[in-house]
Amino acid sequence: MTSGLEELDPVIHAPKRLAAMAMLSTATSVTFPFLREHLQVSDSDLSKQMSALEKAGYVSVSKDGRGRGGTTSYRITRAGRAAYTKHRKALTAILGG
Repeated sequence: MTSGLEELDPVIHAPKRLAAMAMLSTATSVTFPFLREHLQVSDSDLSKQMSALEKAGYVSVSKDGRGRGGTTSYRITRAGRAAYTKHRKALTAILGG
């Protein structure tokens, strides 16, 4: 039997990234403004968090338009969904649920 600690994903475990992954896991795609509003973070903070998830291969990014009228959207990838599911199971093991 394992404690669950070894299964925690350090990329996902950061609170803002965990919250973003939770939102992405239940949506087809989510826009930058939606995430910023619901996570209550600055543009720069959200960009940093989402860049970490993108670098890990957990989210894909699409951009429509350019400049101020452009929209950035995020989708969870297959690898991201698998990592998020594994992370949730580890948290449940740790919390005894």
